[in-house]
Amino acid sequence: MYVMNFNIKTYLSKNTNAAPLAVFRIAFGAMMCFSIIRFWYHGWIETLYIQPKFHFSYYGFEWIKPLGGYTYLLFIICGVSALMVAIGFKYRLAIITFFLSFTYIELMDKTTYLNHYYFISLLSFLMIFLPANAHFSVDNILRKKTYENVPKWTVDSVKLLLGIVYFYAGLAKINSDWLFKAMPLKIWLPSKYDLPLIGNTLMHQDWFHFAMSWSGMLYDLAIPFLLLYRKTRIFAFALVLIFHVFTRILFPIGMFPFIMIVSTLIFFDAHLHIKIIGFLKYILKNRALNFTLAIRSNYNYQLRKPVIGLLSLFFIIQLIFPFRYVLYPNELFWAEEGFRFSWRVMLIEKMGISTFKIANAETNDFFYVDNKDFLTPFQEKQMSFQPDFILEYAHYLGDHFTSQGHKNVQVFVESYVALNGRLSQPFIDKDVDLYREKESFKPKHWILPFKDEIKGL
Repeated sequence: MYVMNFNIKTYLSKNTNAAPLAVFRIAFGAMMCFSIIRFWYHGWIETLYIQPKFHFSYYGFEWIKPLGGYTYLLFIICGVSALMVAIGFKYRLAIITFFLSFTYIELMDKTTYLNHYYFISLLSFLMIFLPANAHFSVDNILRKKTYENVPKWTVDSVKLLLGIVYFYAGLAKINSDWLFKAMPLKIWLPSKYDLPLIGNTLMHQDWFHFAMSWSGMLYDLAIPFLLLYRKTRIFAFALVLIFHVFTRILFPIGMFPFIMIVSTLIFFDAHLHIKIIGFLKYILKNRALNFTLAIRSNYNYQLRKPVIGLLSLFFIIQLIFPFRYVLYPNELFWAEEGFRFSWRVMLIEKMGISTFKIANAETNDFFYVDNKDFLTPFQEKQMSFQPDFILEYAHYLGDHFTSQGHKNVQVFVESYVALNGRLSQPFIDKDVDLYREKESFKPKHWILPFKDEIKGL
């Protein structure tokens, strides 16, 4: 125990060059600013947050809703704070503002959930506690001093979070559908027949579907370790480039591939980042960069012990939270209880149809709902196969028709879902009044059993 404590203390006292953290800050802020601009440019603020009559919320965060026209102001705040992070101006205030505004945007509507949105929220939270403005920042100019080194654990914490994302994504792919049925790639890849050179020759081949499945699993599991080891780092980064560029060509997943490519640069030695900063100085040619700054050797991290304690808890949660699905009896891919926030990336292809019936409990009179009257096509698609969406929508319908004067309202749903190429199966118990069911972390007894088995982690 004494040796372990000594080693931990020794590690926490180590310093490393500040350049990698500075380059990471610049890249992260710039990409986030561009992402916000891109989101606005495509009109997604209007279509996803302003136009819908109803928004699906996360359990416990029902109070977070779009702000009407002020939603645009929220995006402006998020984009400006991202730019401030990039240049290192009022960094602490900027990264806190970015974390709060981006996470608010993420939580406004569950329909838009993506793993990389969750990753950005976690990463921006982590960056609140990192001295990413210690070097090559506007804050350096304002305080007339810069730091050559930062605590090593501050850089390693970013590497650890990236490693968790990759490794857990690999663990999630160790399942019978992905490895032994090549699902859902066997469904998705043939649709890319129009790709130049490889469309007609590879996308319909079974062996290629399996090769992609297995190589994707092995890549995710191995890449953090290949990046950590100096002798395999360049090879690993080449794999990162190939994997994410190919993924971006095949699937519409936005900025995520570029975020992961640029983020992995932090695994490289400081020499590369010093060259990048030198190149940026040359490009900018700004006299402000030539100000005489007092050079300090090591960044003096204040409140180190409580911050390390908090981040230790943060990483323990990240390691445990993805396994919460074991607390639920239903098949994970079917019921999706514990599926989100667990780095299960592109593992399922589900299609469903859910028809809602509004009934009078006393007279047994009933009528069916046209979902298009209440939901956008995108919302209806997501709702049709996700139980918590179905429950929340049922409550919305119950409240809506009760407010219209209907008496003794009951809400039933007849739902069928197809998972990873299987035939459609009944999904929700059609005899359960969902208007009487409450959302909670408990297993949902009204989800019908999955008529198959998917083995894996």
